[in-house]
Amino acid sequence: MVLFIVFLYLLLVLFMGIRAGLNKDKSIEEYVAASRSLNSFVMYFLMGGAIYSAFAFLGGPGWAYSRGAASFYILAYCAMGLLPWLIWGPRAYRMGRRYNYVTQAELISDRFESKTLSALMAIVSILAFIQYIALQLKGMAYVLNVTTDGVIPFWLGALIAYSVVLIYVLTSGVRGVAWTNVLQGLFMMLMAWILGLWLPFRFHGGILPMFQKIAEVDPTHLIIGQTQMSWAAFSSAVWISVLGFTMWPHLFMKAYTTKSEKTLKKTITLYPTFAIFMIPVLFIGFAGIGVVAEGTLASADQILPYMLTQLGLPPVILGLVAAATLAAAMSSSDTITHGAASVYTMDFHKKVFNPHLSDQRSVLVTRIAVFIFCSIAYYIAVFGAQSLVALLLGAYGSIVQFLPLVTATFFWSRATKQGAIAGLLVGVLVNFYFSVLTTTPLEIHAGIWGLLVNIIVLVIVSMLTKPHQEEHVEKFVFESRIPLDQV
Repeated sequence: MVLFIVFLYLLLVLFMGIRAGLNKDKSIEEYVAASRSLNSFVMYFLMGGAIYSAFAFLGGPGWAYSRGAASFYILAYCAMGLLPWLIWGPRAYRMGRRYNYVTQAELISDRFESKTLSALMAIVSILAFIQYIALQLKGMAYVLNVTTDGVIPFWLGALIAYSVVLIYVLTSGVRGVAWTNVLQGLFMMLMAWILGLWLPFRFHGGILPMFQKIAEVDPTHLIIGQTQMSWAAFSSAVWISVLGFTMWPHLFMKAYTTKSEKTLKKTITLYPTFAIFMIPVLFIGFAGIGVVAEGTLASADQILPYMLTQLGLPPVILGLVAAATLAAAMSSSDTITHGAASVYTMDFHKKVFNPHLSDQRSVLVTRIAVFIFCSIAYYIAVFGAQSLVALLLGAYGSIVQFLPLVTATFFWSRATKQGAIAGLLVGVLVNFYFSVLTTTPLEIHAGIWGLLVNIIVLVIVSMLTKPHQEEHVEKFVFESRIPLDQV
């Protein structure tokens, strides 16, 4: 019954994803930006689904169970993450409409007049994207493996979900991603509230008794700055996530898919309400403290499916929960996979190999890239050992290095391409050094150290090199401030 419900849900998502792209033109603008036609309702779920992923249903409860109050960093950045988009979102939208940009690097490389910068941004983006896709596939595999009591092995669970996402992203592009996210967003929000309220009552007799029991068993779970996570690590995790949120190319690109500036601003205004969905998700993890003994789980990310399988629930309920968790993972993996492939085609392939690539060939190259990147992520998901939250925070450290580039594009006319390239390279290398080769000073996230060095290098090198022509720079610094209807 669990398998039947899961596969029925996967078929529904597959049908909806393919159906969304039928009878649409085959241009690269349609495939990447949905012909710039998405309304507020679809944008709300497209943006929400892009970030509420396997990390939300598995990584979030896993952190609440293993680290307690430290998991509140998730609420902080989910509520505030889109607010910086009020600064550059409308500017990106205006420039996209005027000059037909469909990716983040198209805008930035045009501002700095550098194909090299475009290629570098594409490489950094794709490496981070692959980590993010792996996170989703790993989450989907966890769910199918645990809820079926091992009938579906880990590798097969990841492969099944990977195949469904691959098919509708290949066929329908961002429009298929958007409409499946509407379905999956509604479904996972409903299931999150049901589980987040029911599990505390099932194990503890209510939400207040749950926290009272945690206070008796291990009060450090209710205090930030304890052994689970220091204040420096907690606050830098919030900062890196908020600053890096809209730097993700697949989220930044959504400024080009909206049909109006009003729609874009409405999406930003409403988006923090999506963060409310994370409250019951964390309750799920807190419910496991004192109930599931330490050392029982191979990974804290398995807390939700483990608790459900121990309750003797009817298979129908287990199937719905498994489907909801798949919804969370798929709603992110589709938009990330699509974003990675679009970035490769527009920002790397066309800049490095073939600047005269036709519209039809561009769509073909993008589809091939979808397959390749998803396959690499599948390998990492099956054979990698990192936790879901560790994968997410690691990817953020690289992506946040785009922040100085975006800021300089719209606000600092003196920035030069030499400064932009040098800052990006040094920032990524510093993040890599502290993430992989050694521990970070003062327990501050590696991406923050990379960002600080990035900004310093950008400013110094820009001041030492020849500025761009004033007329060219004004197009971005001043023209981006003017709404389309005022031109």
